[in-house]
Amino acid sequence: MPVSPSSSAQAAREALAVRLGHLMKDAGINGRELSRRCRWDKAKTSRILGAKAAPSDADIRAWCRACEADDQADDLVATARAVESLYMEWRRQHRAGMRRAQEDVLARNATARVCRAYVSNVIPGFFQTADYATALMRSITDFQGTPDDIPEAVAARLARSRFLYEGDHRFVVLIEEWVLRTRIGTTTTMAGQLRHLLTVMPLPSVSLGIIPAGARRTVWPLEAFYLYDDRHVVVETLTAGINIRQPRELADYARAFQALARMAVHGDAARELIHAAALE
Repeated sequence: MPVSPSSSAQAAREALAVRLGHLMKDAGINGRELSRRCRWDKAKTSRILGAKAAPSDADIRAWCRACEADDQADDLVATARAVESLYMEWRRQHRAGMRRAQEDVLARNATARVCRAYVSNVIPGFFQTADYATALMRSITDFQGTPDDIPEAVAARLARSRFLYEGDHRFVVLIEEWVLRTRIGTTTTMAGQLRHLLTVMPLPSVSLGIIPAGARRTVWPLEAFYLYDDRHVVVETLTAGINIRQPRELADYARAFQALARMAVHGDAARELIHAAALE
């Protein structure tokens, strides 16, 4: 089953630290001498080498100069930026509002042929109604204390739904039953959202499974994750979106998805669960 969702980011930080350590060895210097040449405290060098602190672009360039390896600076800066993209805090992504982050997800959906989604908290964005998305984004914005651009962000989120009808896209979705009963917004909002789920279920591009609350668990409930074409997983935690591209972890998430799918019901049985939730 999947390991800690931040492990890809940490492994990448450690790999970067190893490369920086090799530069020191190639230059024949130790951490104390590197710190002296970079004019910073030796504790900073220790934190970077221990992958406990992420070096800035300027730090990396100073490190390369100290090791007489300026020709490697650009590559290492690019590597460090890729590491930072693995673990993206929501507050950082939403620092100017949520619209930009929603446009990034829209671009991801546009390029992916198959999106497999497991959701244990809310209805996935490409199935959301405007009222549901507005209520959800309102609660997120209030919690994070980030700028309010909710109308624009909702419009960007709803734009994803066009891929249900256009192009050669496929959405294979698993939803925990309790998500159907978790009220986001008003009772009217939830009723409309559940009706919309029933509307999109018959689409050729959609496979929707519901995992009953009483199902015998062979996989414990996980945080929501989205698997794009077996190339990229995005895990959504409370504080961050975590991008995973490490093959071993991709395989773990694909295996978890398969196991979760075996616990789900589809077709008429899934529709019955949605209808039952709508009546509550």
